[in-house]
Amino acid sequence: MKVTVLVGGVGGARFLQGVRELFGVTPFPEGTAQQGEHSVTAIVNVGDDAWMHGVRICPDLDTCMYTLGGGIDTERGWGRTDETWNAKDELAAYGADPDWFGLGDRDLATHLIRTQMLDAGFALSDITAALNKRWLPGVRLLPATDDRHETHVVIDRPEGEPGEKVAIHFQEWWVRHRAQVPTHGFAQVGSDDAKPAPGVVDAIADADIVLFAPSNPVVSIGAITSVPGLRAALRTTKAPVVGVSPVIDNKPLRGMADECLSVIGVETSAEAIAAHYGARSGNGLLDGWLIADGDHATVDGITVGAAPLLMTDPATTADMVRAACALVGVQTP
Repeated sequence: MKVTVLVGGVGGARFLQGVRELFGVTPFPEGTAQQGEHSVTAIVNVGDDAWMHGVRICPDLDTCMYTLGGGIDTERGWGRTDETWNAKDELAAYGADPDWFGLGDRDLATHLIRTQMLDAGFALSDITAALNKRWLPGVRLLPATDDRHETHVVIDRPEGEPGEKVAIHFQEWWVRHRAQVPTHGFAQVGSDDAKPAPGVVDAIADADIVLFAPSNPVVSIGAITSVPGLRAALRTTKAPVVGVSPVIDNKPLRGMADECLSVIGVETSAEAIAAHYGARSGNGLLDGWLIADGDHATVDGITVGAAPLLMTDPATTADMVRAACALVGVQTP
């Protein structure tokens, strides 16, 4: 089977562990290609990507890479295990901005290599493949686009500054302000000129099933599907498209999906999020929608099922993936 997954953030990375577990995909020393009869491709959000302190940071790509490669800090869910913060402390001592975003020393090495390769003219997708030769995730990780496609957030302009509203980078809104400022909308900077990274459209078109991880519907999955050409690819693929709800008992398990949903006027509930995605039989994206036991969702054109959605370990998450596939009649190992 060929499985394609749209992912972002910590939840998306942990979901990929379950997909890899279910389909028995393991890496081997030559690189990130799969061995055996199944393959998994992850199309990863790049809306969170940013330039800071002169280096290019790709939080979602790195979280997937570290998680699948065994280098993630499991307590935080992001960044490297056994991390130190000497560079961060020294930057603070110099008064360098931004002082609200922490770069760990081990993590910084990844950003330095990526930035050097970008400066040398390599595309982000090629750089990601090169970095993965160290981590051997067993899953092909593809950025949704090689082009700039940053999520920016429209907020009230700080008191004393001219104008009513200002757009700031998503990272500043999320990390610095914790989404606790008056917010009016989201915009993808660079999207007019962006196109899917090599292999992305083919991964959707050639898949036996396409899965939406239980990632933020607005700034993770939504940022991916806003790359020009991706929504059309999802609507025309012959593969069924199944999403997994990011909420349990109408609350996000982690992160601030509720804050993002409220900005665009969508209720934080399994049913409202499914309706936001919409049915492929109409003008939407989903054929199936897996929700948590005890939650409720009824959306015309979308087959809804329920299962435990706590991703406590890869084996448990594999059961979630199996249930998502079964919703649309896709047989799994």
